[in-house]
Amino acid sequence: MPFQLTSKTALVTGAGSGIGAAIAERFASAGAHVFVTDINTAAASETTARITAAGGSAAALTLDVRDEQGCAATAKTTGIVDILVNNAGIGHVGTALNATGDDLDRLYAINVRGIFNVTKAYLADMVARRHGVIVNMASVAGLVGIRDRLAYSTTKFAVVGLTKCMALDHAKDGLRINCICPGRVETPWISARLKDYPDPKAAYQEMAATQAMGRMGKPEEIAAAALFLASDDASFVTGSALAIDGGWG
Repeated sequence: MPFQLTSKTALVTGAGSGIGAAIAERFASAGAHVFVTDINTAAASETTARITAAGGSAAALTLDVRDEQGCAATAKTTGIVDILVNNAGIGHVGTALNATGDDLDRLYAINVRGIFNVTKAYLADMVARRHGVIVNMASVAGLVGIRDRLAYSTTKFAVVGLTKCMALDHAKDGLRINCICPGRVETPWISARLKDYPDPKAAYQEMAATQAMGRMGKPEEIAAAALFLASDDASFVTGSALAIDGGWG
């Protein structure tokens, strides 16, 4: 059977909800032991409870990816991790006129520096073992410019660049490092954003229309791509920025 993670250990950041939760659950169903991490302890525990109720193996950990020392401490707690999914991230709506420097710094601290902090905590061990897979969550906004998403798109372009550089630097060490670039996906963040519009249904349709398929993606569809990249079936894939976007444009 393809895309199996039997006897593998994975860590997923931002796994308390949305795409991160879907990835954690999909990995566990494929046989991995999953460390479910999130800044929201209760949310991480809820994801873990669903995994264990379904017969999977998981443990919940509180993790703020902005905290470099906290990331290092988490690595000591978990020990060897075969698969690292840097999924934690936040969004922002705004242009250069109405976004602030603080907005850009806040997104950078989580979306970019957070990936660096977590990866740094596990990278030396992966290199020493000549074994490891890293999947970073970028966005279609890291491949093309998107109106009214200046800070978000800037950080996601950085994630794509970071991924490609790390993949080149560590291919010789036996590591594979890729990123996923989703289009709009039905996550709690999107649901919260829709409530801000006078007509949420019309706003949903407008967002969905950006994809050629005429709908948003589902977290489970992004999780399926993450499972492929994490599995041995993707043994010749590194440095890629995989668009899962329903035909963006």
